[in-house]
Amino acid sequence: SHDPAAGAAAITAITAPVTTPAGTRVPGLRFTDERVQALLSALCAFRLLPNGFTNRELRTHLAPLLGRRYEDMTSGQITYDLRRLRVHGLIERIPRTHRYQVTDTGLRHALFLTRLHARFLRPGLAELTGQPPPVPAPLRAVDRAYRNAIDDLARQARLAA
Repeated sequence: SHDPAAGAAAITAITAPVTTPAGTRVPGLRFTDERVQALLSALCAFRLLPNGFTNRELRTHLAPLLGRRYEDMTSGQITYDLRRLRVHGLIERIPRTHRYQVTDTGLRHALFLTRLHARFLRPGLAELTGQPPPVPAPLRAVDRAYRNAIDDLARQARLAA
């Protein structure tokens, strides 16, 4: 009883821009973006911290994931990321502190999206677009069969160029 509309709403809630009640537009999180993947990975690690995490701790964790030094990232950049994560419901601020904690929804979405990116999208697209592997790739074979079927359908409809 999986509702595809609920899945569409969940992905839209993460990737679409949000306008706050004050009228401020907060950009969406494009989950294929390297920085967003690094943020989602950090959320998975920070879920284990009982007292949450700070701007500084996120910067310390995020910089190496992006191949940068801690000093190369400003506190303002991390504040921007924290705001995006908070407005999209992936983290929440711990009241009366400057600390944040990962929400249950945030953990579920971070785990799913990082796994989807690392285990499905990148390997699948590499198989489809990279140099032919020495061993036949099943995804390439299915892709070729699909393209042939579409070409056959176009020829039958006399749409082929």
